[in-house]
Amino acid sequence: MTTSQARQLLVTIVAALCITILLLVPFHAFLTVWAGSNFGHYTTIRLWKEMLLGLATVLAAILLLTNKPLKRQFARDKLFIIIGLYAALVLLSGVAAYYFHKVSRVGYADGALLDLRFLLFFVVTWVLTKHSSIIYMNWRKILIGPAMAVIFFGVLQRLALPYDALKHVGYGPNTIQPYETVDQKNAYVRLQSTLRGANPLGAYLVVVMEAIATMVTRVKQRVGKLYWLLWVGIGLAGLFVLFFTYSRSSWLGAVVSVGVLILLGMRHRKYLWRTAALAGLVAVLVGGGLLFAFRHNDRVQNTFFHTDEHSHSSISSNYGHMAALKNSSRDIVRDPFGTGAGTAGPASVHNQLGPTRIAENYYVQIAQETGVIGLALFLTILVLVAVELYRREYDSLARVLFSSLIGLSLVGLLSHVWADDTLAYLWWGFAGVAVARLKPKMSTKDAPAD
Repeated sequence: MTTSQARQLLVTIVAALCITILLLVPFHAFLTVWAGSNFGHYTTIRLWKEMLLGLATVLAAILLLTNKPLKRQFARDKLFIIIGLYAALVLLSGVAAYYFHKVSRVGYADGALLDLRFLLFFVVTWVLTKHSSIIYMNWRKILIGPAMAVIFFGVLQRLALPYDALKHVGYGPNTIQPYETVDQKNAYVRLQSTLRGANPLGAYLVVVMEAIATMVTRVKQRVGKLYWLLWVGIGLAGLFVLFFTYSRSSWLGAVVSVGVLILLGMRHRKYLWRTAALAGLVAVLVGGGLLFAFRHNDRVQNTFFHTDEHSHSSISSNYGHMAALKNSSRDIVRDPFGTGAGTAGPASVHNQLGPTRIAENYYVQIAQETGVIGLALFLTILVLVAVELYRREYDSLARVLFSSLIGLSLVGLLSHVWADDTLAYLWWGFAGVAVARLKPKMSTKDAPAD
């Protein structure tokens, strides 16, 4: 086998591993619960994607190290330098916390994994795309294809299936709860489809709805009205599922993301900006007025405020959010250099040497674990990736990712958004593809066909 053939074989294997992760991760929660309930070893089965990522990382590293021009580009890129510094800080902070008995071995491993896996996948898909454009050329199929199944199952959950149907495939107290409700009211069951919960489903749909929006525009221009109506129907079904997640942060993220997507489309039509701004202002005023007018209506109270005047819950979700944020902010003031990976966020559930600390804010979690320095590095990564995507805004994939990043950054203020398996792998995997595949252009005159 020649060197060229060996390299192509490595590229093919890495591509297969990455595509497998991207295709299956929207069904990760459903499949792992089902497999765990039937075959046991639930925790081990949950790591299937990390196992694939580990193999893909080793092979991608070989591709990178044997490609001298690419290796030089990688080593000089400030984005990857910052990612390396952030990864080192996460790992070293966890080692220090373990040494001083602040975090258990399992808690540290889980914390480092949750904090770094999506960045590692970003690097792997970047290296892959420098050698092959297979994911880029098929990104719509890979992203929207599984999403259609997720949306369809969500519609079935709302219209046809019993609210606790998922208990029949293994959902329960030892895995994932079969359903969630608003304010402990069964009249307001929150859709979760094949994801781990309503909020993760809502955040996932922020990205999906952006991609579907590009399809609606694209097929109308190139195919015909009937096919266009089909995609409009899929979009409406997605909005239906998004609404019944009752995830207010995801609603906000979706609205902001769509607004950014529209503004990007009008970037070279400045005369439309005034109309768009006026329409947005009117929508805000009308929406705010309606909420105020119907603020005493039970359905409005439960849908938008997640509680009502007849609630029997001891603590409302709004109070829980505020209390978690307040307590976590005190942690940062007390320990501005952080307490180590695994001591906060979802991983802290497995930390046997410290309390569970759920801030319900991803940025606060990072600051709790790695301090203000870690938070500054992570925010720098977000900004650099956003800049790279914006400079490629002539491309549909980059537009979808940039606009959804703005929305998801807001979602992160109310949830541990990048700790979710599905969203972390999907968004950052495609981001690596978009950043690697296309060179920035200052105008759209020479943009490639999309």
